[in-house]
Amino acid sequence: MASLHKFLHNQSIFQKTKKTMKLLIRNLSRSSTEADIKELFESYGTVQSCTLVMDRETGSSKGFGFLEMHKAGEAKAAMKNLNGKEIEGNRIRVKKSEPNE
Repeated sequence: MASLHKFLHNQSIFQKTKKTMKLLIRNLSRSSTEADIKELFESYGTVQSCTLVMDRETGSSKGFGFLEMHKAGEAKAAMKNLNGKEIEGNRIRVKKSEPNE
């Protein structure tokens, strides 16, 4: 029984390390593209998705977007290193996306 408990505990730790994390990126340049943002974050790990929020009328970026990284640890490293970094003349803000965002 103890070995089963240990196995389940190790599985729980393994699942936590594999968990993805969604980030909110604000204050982006209106000329930034999803490819630009994805490339910037890929230096910290695997990017699963990247979506810029676009203005429906003009088709241009609203200056913020969401990015999902494969591992929470990689996302945290990206947040730490990129939050406040100047990109295309704008000091971007990066934080963990809340469920309702």
